[in-house]
Amino acid sequence: MNNWSKTESLKYLKDEINEVKTAMLTTYSSEKGFNSRPMGTADVDDAGNIWFFTNEYSPKVSEISVENTVSLTYSDISNNSYLSIVAEAEIVDDKEKMKQLWNPFVKAFFPKGLDDPKLTLLKVTPTDAEYWDSNSSSMVVLFNLLKAAVTGREYDEGKHGKIDL
Repeated sequence: MNNWSKTESLKYLKDEINEVKTAMLTTYSSEKGFNSRPMGTADVDDAGNIWFFTNEYSPKVSEISVENTVSLTYSDISNNSYLSIVAEAEIVDDKEKMKQLWNPFVKAFFPKGLDDPKLTLLKVTPTDAEYWDSNSSSMVVLFNLLKAAVTGREYDEGKHGKIDL
């Protein structure tokens, strides 16, 4: 556990997500079980809500309409930091918010831009989050793993804890 304030927790969450940008979003359906797909993060607002652009007619939207508890996983392999989030998801059809979040990358998926009738927003509100952060390069991690194996001591995986939301 960490002793961060809510403000510090939200800052850590936002910084980590903004560093990685792409999450694996996992939804659930009774027919297919768990289904994961990569999603590009559009924004993390000051309240900690995570925003994505999505296709209103995609399977994930159908799955969320039945079971809105989702999981997000962010992995920054180069820095050996990982973030796992359990959240409640909802579809938000708000053109002003879309204008605020729009960026050229989104146009690759929605060439008609903000006028695309399939375009909608996915708002994900975290309910639980956990992090692992070794703050070491891959070479340092490998060295520490080998050192632990040779000395017989337990490997120190770095920092790990829950994020107070």
